[in-house]
Amino acid sequence: MNKKNIFIILPFKESLNPKIAGAVSIYVRDSLTYSSYKKNIKIISSDNKNKKIFRNKNYILDFCEKNKKKKIDIIEIHNRPEYVKYIKKYFQNTKIILTLHNDPLTLRGSEKINERENLLKDCSKIVFISRWIQNRFFKSVVNSNYLNTEIIYHGVKKTINPSKNKKKNILFVGKLNEAKGYKIYVEAAKKFKKYDKSWNFIAIGDEPRKKIFPDKNIVNEIGYKTNKEVLKYYNNSEIAVGNSVWEEPLGRIAIEASSRKCLPIISNIAGLTESKKIAYVLKENNSTELFKSLKKLTLNKVLRKKLQTKFYKNNNFNIKIISKSIDKIRSNIILNKSNYLAEKNIKILHIANFNELSDGRLFYSFSNKLNNGFLKNNYIVQTISDRTFLKYNKSIFNLHGNFKNFNKKILDTIKNFAPNLVIFGHVYNIDSKIFEYCKNNNIKTANWFIDSISNEFLNGKKKQNFLNLVNNVDKCFLTSSPELFKNNKIYKKLRFIPNPIDSSIDHLRNYETKDLEYDLFFAISHGQNRVILKKGKTDERENDFNHLINKLNKYKIASFGLKNVEPIWGSNYFYHLSKSKIALNISRGKYQNLYSSDRISSLIGNGLLVFLEKKTNLQKMFKDKKEVVFFKNRNELIKKIIFYLKNDSHRINIAKKGCQKYHKKFSNINVAKYILNELNLINVKINWFK
Repeated sequence: MNKKNIFIILPFKESLNPKIAGAVSIYVRDSLTYSSYKKNIKIISSDNKNKKIFRNKNYILDFCEKNKKKKIDIIEIHNRPEYVKYIKKYFQNTKIILTLHNDPLTLRGSEKINERENLLKDCSKIVFISRWIQNRFFKSVVNSNYLNTEIIYHGVKKTINPSKNKKKNILFVGKLNEAKGYKIYVEAAKKFKKYDKSWNFIAIGDEPRKKIFPDKNIVNEIGYKTNKEVLKYYNNSEIAVGNSVWEEPLGRIAIEASSRKCLPIISNIAGLTESKKIAYVLKENNSTELFKSLKKLTLNKVLRKKLQTKFYKNNNFNIKIISKSIDKIRSNIILNKSNYLAEKNIKILHIANFNELSDGRLFYSFSNKLNNGFLKNNYIVQTISDRTFLKYNKSIFNLHGNFKNFNKKILDTIKNFAPNLVIFGHVYNIDSKIFEYCKNNNIKTANWFIDSISNEFLNGKKKQNFLNLVNNVDKCFLTSSPELFKNNKIYKKLRFIPNPIDSSIDHLRNYETKDLEYDLFFAISHGQNRVILKKGKTDERENDFNHLINKLNKYKIASFGLKNVEPIWGSNYFYHLSKSKIALNISRGKYQNLYSSDRISSLIGNGLLVFLEKKTNLQKMFKDKKEVVFFKNRNELIKKIIFYLKNDSHRINIAKKGCQKYHKKFSNINVAKYILNELNLINVKINWFK
């Protein structure tokens, strides 16, 4: 294990001194004993501090000032949420784990809803020592995300051989005050002593503001004892009482007593209820009920021994397991792992234009095919269509849509859905808070970009929006070779992906069909979001297509998007595609390294023989004259089209192999897996060029 720098900060009032150590210090000390990181961890406490000068704020600021120049991987804060803001300020690159041992609604720094929301944002993990504390933390928190939190109970090393010769002791351990139930314990002791004087009532603990003074002949107060000494008392005693009146966050008495086969009696309140499997629970927390329970359990030895054995066996609060759970959190943070282990449980929030506004015209779009790929891998997918949301959230003050509300929707969805990955497709104006939240919660972020990255198209504001987004995400996936950005700092984030094919959409097998109506098919448009051609706009490809039409005038050609013939969409696109032998795929832009419009998947994937330009370098993915046909110029293209129209068997054979290759290699299933692999969410080997 590489050396890591981890600091644990105890609350100001806590001490590592065994003679005065509280529950938090004991929890830290015991769990650290079995930690694989113990050599890398330094515990910060107020021991040796001047208590008159130091208080909570000075205490944490003193730590920050003394250590601000150190590289610290993780800082673990115990039970003081107010410390988080200081750590965040001084150690911006350090991960924070906050462990809460008490009701967060009573602790400075987590009393208010917005404070708790900020803690979720600022901490890599929040640990609660009971479910009750977790539920209190999330009280009234809207769009809460529990996945950034974990419950790790207190634990104990269970003795292998508990004493069989226990003394007739009935213990009370803790602060000797009314909130802890001490008054009820003393009153029950008075009643019990009148019934049976052979049992000893022993109170272990202290109370600076003591108000309860029992008869020494009834209750023997022996003062504060170290945890080691307390465990010995449990081992040698029959019964221990932990009947808190206040909302106790967790019953440590039940955990420790049952580990020594000492029968715990607890009240049914707050975090104590999480110890029900290892303790006898009072029906009512009053002296009469406690007396009745003590009378029953002392009188019936068989029942007492049976419950002691049962609770001992049920005690799974193993400090070694608890220590491993804490170490797992540390390891995941250091290795930047998410909370999710099983590939089938991967959740993806996909934000793009899913073309609801096109009324089915673009059901075969890249965004829909990729989304289907996520679903076919059995990933759980939630979508947000940016165009739809913004269209229906316009006003006279926000003519292009309310981006503030759009970002709020994204963040709320992330909090509620808790994805492993948030992936954007041509979506911009994303608030930095979204990326910050994802980073703090180990949620991967990515974007895909399928337009030409050639400088004549990707420039100005469009390029700036693209670069801003890439700077914020973990990875960016292009349908062009990233080599154009080789000298840009974003280059290491860029990955090439092919335009995916969807077997449920691209299901035609034209190479199997005889007597196809059209010899050649090609189609262009002025953009997917335009249904018709834009007046006055020209496309540099039109000259090539018009030249082809003139030279191949004896052949039947299905051409759309030029010569006043409108573009073709939806099922009409597939209708004409299904009747064609050969397709021409020419894309726009000077830079075409590995680039093609998303039309390529439909052309090859539906069994047409497809012609591609050599300048695309797609020879790295397809074999010339075996899976597709490449051409260098107009004359070569015309000659090759005529040749394959005259040689049907060659055309069919190449079209078949190209179609099979595309479905096997470049499916939306593989593209989806590749994206997740590059984000370290799964482990697969996919190479587009082999």
